[in-house]
Amino acid sequence: MSIFRNLSEGIHDACYVWRDEMRQVFRDEGVLIFFIVVPLVYPLLYSWIYNNEVVHEVPVVVVDDCHSQMSRQFIRRCDASPDIKIACYASDMDEARLLMSRQVVRAIYWIPSDFQHRLNRLEQTAVAVYCDMSLMLTYKAAYQTAVMVSQEMNSEIQVKLSGHYTHREEQIQAKPLDYDSQPLFNPAGGYGSFILPGVLILILQQTLVLGIGLSAGTTRESNRFQDLVPIQKHYHGTFRIVLGKSLCYLMVYAVMATWLTVVVPRLFHFPCLAHWQDLLLLMVPYLLACIFFGITVSCIVRYRENVMLLMVFVSVPLLFLSGVSWPQSSIPGFWQGVSWLFPSTFGIRAYVRMNTMGATLGDVLTEYRLLWLQALAYFGVAYMVYRFQIRQSFQHAKERGSESPTPQS
Repeated sequence: MSIFRNLSEGIHDACYVWRDEMRQVFRDEGVLIFFIVVPLVYPLLYSWIYNNEVVHEVPVVVVDDCHSQMSRQFIRRCDASPDIKIACYASDMDEARLLMSRQVVRAIYWIPSDFQHRLNRLEQTAVAVYCDMSLMLTYKAAYQTAVMVSQEMNSEIQVKLSGHYTHREEQIQAKPLDYDSQPLFNPAGGYGSFILPGVLILILQQTLVLGIGLSAGTTRESNRFQDLVPIQKHYHGTFRIVLGKSLCYLMVYAVMATWLTVVVPRLFHFPCLAHWQDLLLLMVPYLLACIFFGITVSCIVRYRENVMLLMVFVSVPLLFLSGVSWPQSSIPGFWQGVSWLFPSTFGIRAYVRMNTMGATLGDVLTEYRLLWLQALAYFGVAYMVYRFQIRQSFQHAKERGSESPTPQS
């Protein structure tokens, strides 16, 4: 009977902690912002900004020193492409550089004076392309357009000089080895479909840790001795405290995770190849790992602002360390080891492979197991640090001379 009585008391205390934490979440404006407003609004904002996916009509200035029929044909074809537009002409390179320095244009096309003369003499010539490398998307548009137009003109010159009589012979002469390009996993070649799936998973972790840290900071600031655990009869069991708090966060973020991983990608037509059963199985260990990681971090938060300075600072490095925006094989071993401490690393890799590349849960079994391992490890750490916090609270209570029950686990 004592076992059932202790179990009943433990469940009752865990429910009390859950109810108290849920009440604090919806009463604290800062926690409410990070738990509800930020996960709802930020994905929409980021996705809307990158909704165009690719850059079109990049302004380019032309320095045409040739003024020939061939140079004008090259310029017209470039201007007819969807990626760039010929914004203006410059009389020399100094004027063109001035326009680029003022950000009026993003690239310079310079056609030398002997452009057509060398072609007529069957000699090789070149068109110089100067691109603004501060934005990779504009560089890609300006450079690739010039390359594609030059290849088309090269093929036409080859056909003209070949002397063949049939259209099929001319095709073979222009393209002896043809290719068929089929972009996989990102058909539009867009920036949004490339980077935003990883950002969505990172938002889950960062907002969770920020909200839990803010809640812990509020609890400390409202306590005379800055204790994290209040002296109440329902708060003298470590397991029931961790269980009650984590259940509160899991219930809130079950809704937020569905919004971020299922609804937002479909709203903005990102690749959505994962089955909902696989996503559900992936999100369970990921959310648990993030929750216990956040509870662990919250124990070192003395003031509400501390967690913001800590987690906002590491957001961009964590995105790079995940291997999405930078190849995982090119990350030094030390920093790869650092990235393994954060659930977002394995969560992002697994989610991108499943939702963007069509992998199944079996294909990401390594990341899935590591997420469960992180969840268990951070649960153990959270248990130990909260046990220490309980002992510290009772020590302060004894120093005040108050009577209180002995701490339990």
